[in-house]
Amino acid sequence: MDWQGFSGRTILGIDGFSRTGKTKLSKELEAHLKGRGLAVLVFHIDDFIVEKKRRYGTGLEEWQEYYFLQWEAEHLAEFFFGQLKSAEQLDLWVYDADQDSRSLQTISLPAEGVILVEGVFLQRKEWRRFFDCLVYLECPAERRFLRESENMQADRALLKRRYWKAEAYYEQMLKPAEQADWVLDSSTSKIGDAR
Repeated sequence: MDWQGFSGRTILGIDGFSRTGKTKLSKELEAHLKGRGLAVLVFHIDDFIVEKKRRYGTGLEEWQEYYFLQWEAEHLAEFFFGQLKSAEQLDLWVYDADQDSRSLQTISLPAEGVILVEGVFLQRKEWRRFFDCLVYLECPAERRFLRESENMQADRALLKRRYWKAEAYYEQMLKPAEQADWVLDSSTSKIGDAR
């Protein structure tokens, strides 16, 4: 992306499944852009999930709970993504994992600069249209499994039935690698070349 003559706000997404390196890339990109004198604000989509009682034990299959109930997708489309270009500040429900609760927080946005959003399923139909540019990180499931915590590795069955099945649905229905502006191979510890 050419940052020469940059003005206004650009909404940049970093999409990819768990353990593909989204957070690492967002930190590197944030530092790079700030080094070029741009204001950067980073959002993590996992900061906006709902409480456990709303996404576990609902009667749906576990992968459906993860994909369809983890976030209030339509609410975020209207009150988060839809406001990123023009709002001076946002009032957002932010999740606290330790307390399993959400609190309303006010976040100020820069008048000009880059709004960077990183997280899984960013190209779902409710959100895709709000991005100016989307990066998609690819990494095989087995490689990502090795990057999981010991607790998650010990429960491979949960990964398969809840997370990997939802990811397979996303790939099949949304074809994120085909829709993204940039696709990066993150299967090594270093982010690979764009294609």
